[in-house]
Amino acid sequence: MSSLQRTPLFELYKEYGAKVIDFGGWELPVQFSSIKEEHAAVRTKAGLFDVSHMGEITVKGEVAEGFLQYVMTNDVSKLKEGGAQYTAMCYEDGGTVDDLLVYKRGKNDFLLVVNAANIEKDYDWLVNNQKGNVEIQNISNEVAQLALQGPLAEEVLQKLTEYDLSQIGFFKFTEDVEIDGTKALVSRTGYTGEDGFEIYCDSEDAAKLWKTILEAGKEAGVLPIGLGARDTLRFEARLALYGQELTAEISPLEAGIGFAVKLKKEADFIGKDALIKQKEDGLKRKLVGIEMIDKGIPRTHYDVFKNDEKIGEVTTGTQSPTLGKNLGLALIDSKYTELGTEVEVQVRKRRLKAEVVKAPFYKR
Repeated sequence: MSSLQRTPLFELYKEYGAKVIDFGGWELPVQFSSIKEEHAAVRTKAGLFDVSHMGEITVKGEVAEGFLQYVMTNDVSKLKEGGAQYTAMCYEDGGTVDDLLVYKRGKNDFLLVVNAANIEKDYDWLVNNQKGNVEIQNISNEVAQLALQGPLAEEVLQKLTEYDLSQIGFFKFTEDVEIDGTKALVSRTGYTGEDGFEIYCDSEDAAKLWKTILEAGKEAGVLPIGLGARDTLRFEARLALYGQELTAEISPLEAGIGFAVKLKKEADFIGKDALIKQKEDGLKRKLVGIEMIDKGIPRTHYDVFKNDEKIGEVTTGTQSPTLGKNLGLALIDSKYTELGTEVEVQVRKRRLKAEVVKAPFYKR
């Protein structure tokens, strides 16, 4: 018997030909057909992801907004009902607890969507830093999440609902959607660089919804998508992955998500002083894009050198399926982050030439 956690769709994986791996304590599909085929489907048509391993935490109560202002780097007070916001939670030293989404459902009613490996840690962090009258609940086991991503996502999903999906703007959501009779919260945030929707439903409705959406998208070429393509898609769009671009040792500013850090918001937040100091002193290291000049692929944790001095390491790297180039994201000494700077990546026993290039590598 596996000790790994499973999503409500686990029993369906076999039916769709999934190759399953251990991903942060979860038994999840890395691919259904092939990573390249799945990647191309999302870039050109649409693909359906099971992201039910992600965590959902509700924060409610008369001071819910004030509390979230204290634990989040972004300005939660700017959120309107039906809006979503990308943000981070930091430790006092500016290191990252997690990056996450905040959904504002009502005046003092928020839904947080957190990374799978961080569910317990995030919940404990929120509870331990609780201020005032707030009710914090981990509802992850009750909620499943599917994501339909790609240029044909709206067209395919619209077949299954009377709700006009074009009304859901980017980083907006609604809870009024019925998809083939199943009630769902539908948002439009995306983690692929493409248009698309996240569909949150009761765990017991997930399998039916998965089958229904794939059937509706069959003619359009919609495929089930595994974690492998999810990673290459988000990488090309330079979207951070916790545990790689963001960690307890890497701040949101170093990782290049400064847009989600509002140092000038009135509310004090955990880590604010450290992040202000980091900005004022000048960042000592930054996340950049690199492209290999020599033949080789820059993998996670490979060291990066300049003139025999180690200047950082690769956080994510692969051969880009869309561009056919060997690319990486690397956290390196700020002195060497100018575009066109030549560096070397330690690939096994050899140091191979690469250069600093503009990221994101792909924009639709």
